Parts: sequence; C-alpha cells; structure tokens
Amino acid sequence: MKLIIAIVQPNKLEDVKTALSEVEVVRLTIMDVQGFGRQKGQTELYRGHEIGVNLLRKVQLQIAVNDEFVEPTVNAIIKGGRTGDHGEIGDGKIFVLPLEDCVRIRTGERGPEAI
Repeated sequence: MKLIIAIVQPNKLEDVKTALSEVEVVRLTIMDVQGFGRQKGQTELYRGHEIGVNLLRKVQLQIAVNDEFVEPTVNAIIKGGRTGDHGEIGDGKIFVLPLEDCVRIRTGERGPEAI
C-alpha cells in the first residue's frame, strides 16, 4: 500500500479528477493548501503599493492505493495536472510514501482490503 500526495494547481483539479476516474481511482481527499517553490510567490498591487505574496494557493490530494494502482494513479495525476505538452513551473509535485496500515472504521477491515 502507498499514500500518494499530489500538490497541483487549483485550476487543474477537475482535469486531475477526470484522469483519475479513467483509471478507476475514485477515492481521494482534497485540501486547499498554500506554498511556494520555484515560483517564489508573486507580486500584487494593493492600493497603489506593490506587495509580495509569498504563498500561492494550491490543492493537495491524498490518495491511498494498493501497489498495483501506484503507477496508473501517478500517470493520471501527471496527465491531468500538467500544463501544455511539456508542463510549466508551478504544475506541482507528487510524493509516493509507504503506507503501513489502513483501517476502515465502519467494518474494522485492515490493510489492502480497507482501501
């Protein structure tokens, strides 16, 4: 089992969800987050003064998958989250972490069956 954490542009969320449903990944958690990387934030004009905004709005997806779904899930996120053919700075990141256990609260099932 793996936990996939993806951080994508908010305007790409629907494309990512569509790409995930095409590979039969339909369970995920979505959070609004803020951060910056190579984009280093942006500058905005407020009441005539230039203000540096260090944090940019992003969307974080958390998806628990069994091992055989890791590559299809990662590829779907790339497909839905990439801007244009080659992507752009700020398209996001995907982290794949080992998932030690999963427990379904309703039934008490554990492990891959609980996902």
